[in-house]
Amino acid sequence: MIVLVLPEVNLLDLGGPVQVFDTAAQLGAGYRLEYAAETESVRSAQGLRLAGLSPLPTTRAERGDLVLVPGPRLTGSDRLVPPAAVRWVRDAFAAGARLASVCTGAAVLGEAGLLDGRACTTHWSLTAAMRERYPAARVREAALYVHDGRISTSAGVSSGIDLALSLVERDHGPELTAAVVRELVLYLRRDGDAAQISPFLRYRDHVQPAVHRVQDHLAQNLDAAPTLPELAALAHLSPRGLTRAFTASTGITPLAYQRRLRLERARTLLADTELTVEAIAARCGFRDARQLRRLVAEAFGASPSRLREQLRPTA
Repeated sequence: MIVLVLPEVNLLDLGGPVQVFDTAAQLGAGYRLEYAAETESVRSAQGLRLAGLSPLPTTRAERGDLVLVPGPRLTGSDRLVPPAAVRWVRDAFAAGARLASVCTGAAVLGEAGLLDGRACTTHWSLTAAMRERYPAARVREAALYVHDGRISTSAGVSSGIDLALSLVERDHGPELTAAVVRELVLYLRRDGDAAQISPFLRYRDHVQPAVHRVQDHLAQNLDAAPTLPELAALAHLSPRGLTRAFTASTGITPLAYQRRLRLERARTLLADTELTVEAIAARCGFRDARQLRRLVAEAFGASPSRLREQLRPTA
């Protein structure tokens, strides 16, 4: 992936998402970070000088690449971003790259004409200006991030982390993303207007290591059937103590948590594989296909076959 470093870039807009992608790479994701700019050295908005950047003319984005555009500190002048950066971003999109902006980075996409007809967002203080300058863009408020085709945008500063996690989950699934969250000790949040976060990521916004150990064990052994005493032993608690601690930390019992993980895995397998319902039930730890069908219908309002149809992209 290529990070476009603009003059006066805000450090959190840059560092937050980059830390997410770098951690994902350390955990096995295929991200390789490259930093490109109009000049070899760029001064950040906070005064830190960033050097050793690849020049834009020699940096090419290709189909499937992810280009991250962290937000700069805007001066309010008519010339929002360097024209060379605008042209480079436009060419990257034409080549088939995905684009993701953080905060005011959306201005680069807007200047390139790439937000026309697309849903997008930016820092709350700039949404009105965005609508005025890019009237064809469908600017959304009260959203942490928005995906529209190959273009993703996020709101102010720290929401770039939420956007990065969302992209990692799209690329590599909820389990690896949950590992990134644990590694970075992040307190999870989500946009209430967006799709619900996977159960692999939800219920992790606590600081109880004993409960985390149990959650990790359940996530990594979905096809097993550990007893409550076995889980309690992992947490070094009594069965009653584990149930109390788990419920206090997550709002649900260990059994309910395990079931939600299994259903999410089943949902993923229905969407991404041709496995039979019987095979999926076995992989996810359900008693049999009948139990899976019943629980899927209760959770998603559709049979497994119907859910598979709904999850598959149309031509």
